[in-house]
Amino acid sequence: MKHVKVLIGNYGSGKSELALNFAMQAAARGDRTELLDLDMVNTYFRLTERGKLVEQKEIRLVSPNFACSGIETLSLPAEVSSAFVLDWDTVIFDVGGDDVGATALGRYHQDFVDLAPGELEVLNVVNIRRPLAGTVEKIIELQQQMEIHSHLKITGMINNTNLATMTTPAELRDGYEMLREVSDRTGVPVMYTTGKKDMLDIFLAEGHDPKYIGKPVAIDIIMKRDWESYIHSLSEKKQA
Repeated sequence: MKHVKVLIGNYGSGKSELALNFAMQAAARGDRTELLDLDMVNTYFRLTERGKLVEQKEIRLVSPNFACSGIETLSLPAEVSSAFVLDWDTVIFDVGGDDVGATALGRYHQDFVDLAPGELEVLNVVNIRRPLAGTVEKIIELQQQMEIHSHLKITGMINNTNLATMTTPAELRDGYEMLREVSDRTGVPVMYTTGKKDMLDIFLAEGHDPKYIGKPVAIDIIMKRDWESYIHSLSEKKQA
């Protein structure tokens, strides 16, 4: 049976990192895997930049036209339809978290509807250390807007709360508490809790309610970037 994960979330939630990790873990299991970058908003953290790594893992990557070309206006390639018509075991969609990003997903609504029962997960990736997801009310509002624009029902949440290199177990703990309230108020379950293995192990050992943890998934930091070098490269481009 094909397993399709659609990752939606606010800017900075870690969607691209999780999409890449989920795809690589699936490929490591021997799954025929496709990874689709439908993020039409964020031109900074692009899965395309890890194209060689993805290719080495025998994962097919589909990205917006002109991604990483310096052109800010992106468009979706026809190859997106391959997610539905070809015989993949695992398909991962990385989707922009605002109205524009979710709307890009909406054009494939009928294709998602036609999937067999149990094949589709639509997951809201939440990092409460980001301003757009800093309160229960903000998470619920953003979730409702993403459902409206994508024309898809969110089936679960991922607690991916982190502060990059400054992350401690407190991040996952605080995310757990907030998503527990969101889940109780909306009925949307917490399906996954993700983080680096050492932080995840500490958090899990604290004995929290598994209902609000879901499946723990240890991830590697693959999308990390040298911000100073990136800013310097932008300055050079402007001067060129």
